[in-house]
Amino acid sequence: MSPSHPPANAKKSRLISWFQRGTASQNAGGKLNAPSTISSPFNITMTASTQKPEEQPRAVAVFCGSSKGKQPAFAAAAKSLGKAIAEAGRPLVYGGGSAGTMGIVSGAALEGGGDVIGVIPYAMVAVGGEVDQTKSVHKPHIQLKEKGREKVVVNSLHERKAEMAKRSCAFIGLPGGYGTFEEACMVCWSQVGIHSKPVIVLNVHGYYEPLRQLIRNGVNEGFIVERNEHLVRFVDGPAEHAEHEAFDWGTAAMATLDEWQAVTASHFYNWHLRKEGKVEEETLGAT
Repeated sequence: MSPSHPPANAKKSRLISWFQRGTASQNAGGKLNAPSTISSPFNITMTASTQKPEEQPRAVAVFCGSSKGKQPAFAAAAKSLGKAIAEAGRPLVYGGGSAGTMGIVSGAALEGGGDVIGVIPYAMVAVGGEVDQTKSVHKPHIQLKEKGREKVVVNSLHERKAEMAKRSCAFIGLPGGYGTFEEACMVCWSQVGIHSKPVIVLNVHGYYEPLRQLIRNGVNEGFIVERNEHLVRFVDGPAEHAEHEAFDWGTAAMATLDEWQAVTASHFYNWHLRKEGKVEEETLGAT
């Protein structure tokens, strides 16, 4: 069942910063003070946000592929999502390519007047771009000076994911391959408290149904806390897959983001802490 679509003027972010219950102290400048002792399982200092609400990013990170996939609905969903993100006044953060669904979602955001930021590992820049895995075709589809697309070059895939997370308030996964699977599992970071950002997947043609069943199996077999099943939300669209190509996936995704209800964290760590008692403001450095 697809989510209801609120009117355009009601599409304001209602994201809840639910993981700000920590006891880490701050000085007058908003900087974290180092705790007198390192947290242990018996002395927990939880991760605390140091950003004021108005300083928190509004951008949406979209994880997708350098291929288009076989179903026309995959490309249609990418176009719909890029358009909706721009209409919501949110910047798009993505993997930086111009081919596959990466090119479609970013192109749609640009056409809608939105801001687009691509984050790219240097190794991919050096050879011109990512490979279309389904066709074994390597195309020079990453251009650093491409009009309208700001490019941020990082050193590794790990750094790419962390940089995308820093710049975004939420994550949305389109159908994609291994890279998209790994990126869309940002939910594991929220489970352990590294971030508290929404994770949403667009279940176009039931593409992510196996993921839903895998999560439920993890709950049933005692590997996932029951409430953590809801750390990732699925946008399912119409019951009939024949209607998926024409469905407005972007509006449905933005509605799901706006209506996000927080899940109480099940694991508590202080991700500001580093070795030798050092403290860093950025928790994503712990990834």
